[in-house]
Amino acid sequence: MWLGGRLWLPVLGQVCSNLRCLAIARTWSACRRPMAERLSTGAEAASGLGAPAQQNGDAGGAARGEQPPGHPEPGGPGVEPVSEDAKQPSGNGERAPAAALGPAKRKKRRGAVGERVVPPPKKRRAGVSFGDEHFAETSYYFEGGLRKVRPYYFDFRTYCKGRWVGHSLLHVFGTEFRAQPLAYYEAAVRAGRLHLNEEPVQDLSIVLKVDRPYVSDLSPLSPSSKRLCCFQGTEVGILVKVKDNDFLRNTVHRHEPPVTAEPIRLLAENEDVVVVDKPSSIPVHPCGRFRHNTVIFILGKEHQLKELHPLHRLDRLTSGVLMFAKTAAVSERIHEQVRDRQLEKEYVCRVVGEFPTEEVTCKEPILVVSYKVGVCRVDPQGKPCESVFQRLSYNGHSSVVRCRPLTGRTHQIRVHLQFLGHPILNDPIYNSAAWGPSRGRGGHIPKTDEELLRDLVAEHQAKQSLDVLDLCGGDLCPGAPDSTAPSSELSKDCLEEMVASAQKMDGAVEAASRDLDGVPVTSGKATKIDVVNQETDPLCSECRRVPQDPSPQDLVMFLHALRYKGPDFEYCSPMPAWARDDWQEH
Repeated sequence: MWLGGRLWLPVLGQVCSNLRCLAIARTWSACRRPMAERLSTGAEAASGLGAPAQQNGDAGGAARGEQPPGHPEPGGPGVEPVSEDAKQPSGNGERAPAAALGPAKRKKRRGAVGERVVPPPKKRRAGVSFGDEHFAETSYYFEGGLRKVRPYYFDFRTYCKGRWVGHSLLHVFGTEFRAQPLAYYEAAVRAGRLHLNEEPVQDLSIVLKVDRPYVSDLSPLSPSSKRLCCFQGTEVGILVKVKDNDFLRNTVHRHEPPVTAEPIRLLAENEDVVVVDKPSSIPVHPCGRFRHNTVIFILGKEHQLKELHPLHRLDRLTSGVLMFAKTAAVSERIHEQVRDRQLEKEYVCRVVGEFPTEEVTCKEPILVVSYKVGVCRVDPQGKPCESVFQRLSYNGHSSVVRCRPLTGRTHQIRVHLQFLGHPILNDPIYNSAAWGPSRGRGGHIPKTDEELLRDLVAEHQAKQSLDVLDLCGGDLCPGAPDSTAPSSELSKDCLEEMVASAQKMDGAVEAASRDLDGVPVTSGKATKIDVVNQETDPLCSECRRVPQDPSPQDLVMFLHALRYKGPDFEYCSPMPAWARDDWQEH
């Protein structure tokens, strides 16, 4: 009996040891879960949010560049905010295996020991949602056939980018944000408008940094301690530090370019979608210099239509049918139809010269020359695409052509028509003399891409029409003077006077904001701040110059989205006046 007891002692000891390890493992798992969540959050913040320059293409496709408010934007102090939640979720509905996720992404749910790790479902997009507090930033007024936005103050927010690390704010503003001279940023610092990690910047020489979250390895630990930090044979690691990148906030006095005063007409609305007839010159959503003068803001402010999901893209200068989904589920369903090529799009345009009477198919690949300027061209290294064209009428000078893009590349219709030698009659980019004598016909461009961009910008700069290229003066910059050099534009006395005026105005704005904290905002109407005039600012260079307004005719391009058809829907807009048979050029 005593011998049998001795035989069982090792077994009982092993059982007790296993139970103790199991308890430790469960305790470690419970402690690790919140640490992993903090690590995941920190990693997403520290990695920065990447987004390509927004380009509203001619043809449909998954809408990009949505900017729900309240999140830092990826592109710096001159770029609209983009949220991680705005990213398109996976369309196949499959869950990624736990092994495919990084250590900062794995999250364990409660359950039995050894249960397979199942990540939570991806969060649905919330849509491009702006509320009354955003609509109250400013108001519209109408003048000379144009919709205008009263200038207003706006905070641009961004996290420090990897390429900025180790460089001073002086260097970053001088190399990447050259819309203003160095003297402006010095004045903004002294006026308290530039903040780093929510603390006022005192000196532009401050060097930007980034601390990324990380998990320590287990090599320094003893074997016994290392074993306690393992769970199901996997070394889970120890969270050491979580810290965000430097966070930059820049308060600016914002001016938006005017757009046409033509109203946005609702073509259809039901529980799933909103369909509008978009006028030319109005961007779909906030991008570049446009925020309130966009379809999203106008629909929210004037039609109380909010949290919409754009289902396809239109150029800012393109008019016609534009669809929005009201829910994420509808958006995902229609985007699945886009991927499966179940949708048909039909455009109409007026082109130079006599277009052939027979149907013409163009399959030339298209390459993006510049995302910033928004220019493409035909190139063998470009992406494959296909467009079908059919002439509808010819008036002796120009032709009306029906266009069916079978793919959805940026500026596809415009680039293919240029290649065919029949560019859109008033296309400010692809019917420009900057392309050479043949204007790009047959892909013949007798200059480099750099020379082409330079000549395009110079042409529109001379016409004071840089807004067509979605550029401002500071964006031009290969040949611009170095803005890191001391600016002679502003004298010291003038700078002191500007700073003093700006500080006084900022104090008045802050006091007005405090006084308005208890004032309710009426839906669809902007609250007006009468305490201080926001339309002028002593530091704003745009306030010191009077830009020439475009005529309403200058804001129209002869390209119109006529029809958008899917398996269970079809929406059409009226034929524009310039597409009628009896239309004559003025």
